[in-house]
Amino acid sequence: MLLSPRALENGLAFLVGWVVGLAAVSIVVIALFGSAGLGSGSGSALGSLIKTLLGLLLVGLAVRNFRKRPSPGKEPELPGWMRAIDSLTAVKTFGIAVLLTAINPKNLSLTVAAAVTVAQAGLSTASVIFVMVLFVILSSLGIAVPVALYILGGSSATRVLNGLRTWLNANNSTVTAVLLLVIGVVLFGKGLGGLIS
Repeated sequence: MLLSPRALENGLAFLVGWVVGLAAVSIVVIALFGSAGLGSGSGSALGSLIKTLLGLLLVGLAVRNFRKRPSPGKEPELPGWMRAIDSLTAVKTFGIAVLLTAINPKNLSLTVAAAVTVAQAGLSTASVIFVMVLFVILSSLGIAVPVALYILGGSSATRVLNGLRTWLNANNSTVTAVLLLVIGVVLFGKGLGGLIS
C-alpha cells in the first residue's frame, strides 16, 4: 500500500481503520467476556476452555498457512484487495482495515484471547482500559512502523519498503504459520493448565 500511487493517504487511512476496528472489536469482546464473570469459579473454567479452543484454532490456521505457502521460486497469490491496491481510495482502505480486524479469524482470535485473559485477571475498570489500549497500540505497530518509516524516510524508505514487500510476499505464509503456531501453543497450554488446575 505504501508503494501505491496514493501511498500516504491510503497508508494513514489503513492505520486509522486498523486502530478503530481493533479498538471497537476489543471493546465489544471485553464487554462480553467481562460480563461473563471469567475471573473466578465456573467462569474461570469457561475462560480456560475458550483459550484452549482458540489455541487449537490458531494451530489449525498455522498448519493451513504453512501448507498454502508457495513452492520455492513460485510467486505467491495475493488476495484480491491487495491486487487492487493501486485503485483503492482512502475510504475503501479504511473499510478494509476495519474488516480485517473484525472478521479475519487470525486477528479476531488474538483479540478474543487478549480479552479473555484480561477478563480472567479481575482487574479494575481503569486497569482494563489501560491494558486494552496497550493491546491496541502494540497490535498496531506492524502497520504504524512502516507508515512512520514512509513519512520520515523519503526515497530511502521506498527502497527499504520495496525490499520488505518482496521478502514478505515470498515468506508471508511461513512467517504467519510460525507466529500462529507459537501463539496457539501458548494459548492452548495456558487454557489446558487452567482447566486442569
